Amino acid sequence: MKRVITYGTFDLLHYGHINLLRRAKELGDYLIVALSTDEFNWNQKHKKTYFSYEQRKQLIEAIRYVDLVIPEENWDQKKSDMHKYQIDTFTIGDDWKGKFDFLKEEGVEVVYLPRTPEISSSQIKNDLSMSKGNAATCLSHTDIDTNPSK
Repeated sequence: MKRVITYGTFDLLHYGHINLLRRAKELGDYLIVALSTDEFNWNQKHKKTYFSYEQRKQLIEAIRYVDLVIPEENWDQKKSDMHKYQIDTFTIGDDWKGKFDFLKEEGVEVVYLPRTPEISSSQIKNDLSMSKGNAATCLSHTDIDTNPSK
């Protein structure tokens, strides 16, 4: 059985998330989603989610492509997750391209899947904020160092 893992916050679930999860599942037989906890999102990613971890977990578990949801509590756990869950393929959106290549050293294939270009949670939040007259700010993926070896 080929095991695939992906990571994310999956807040304000939308069809871009579904596309990602469908394509991730197509890479193997068993899909694990490591869902960012509220604490991880706030303390390390510097973003607040609309839905709580438990609410997001319920949504992700209801998606037919997903076999298991685990908590993502910090950047460093990715290396140990590869071994703990006997992962064959790590996948994530291509907006993270190159950020997780260090996982190849753990013996897993790393696949960056193309994003659904016209939709993102950040864009939804920004659009909603702009409609209320507030400008939203959030970190770009290029601002985040994901390699725990550094």
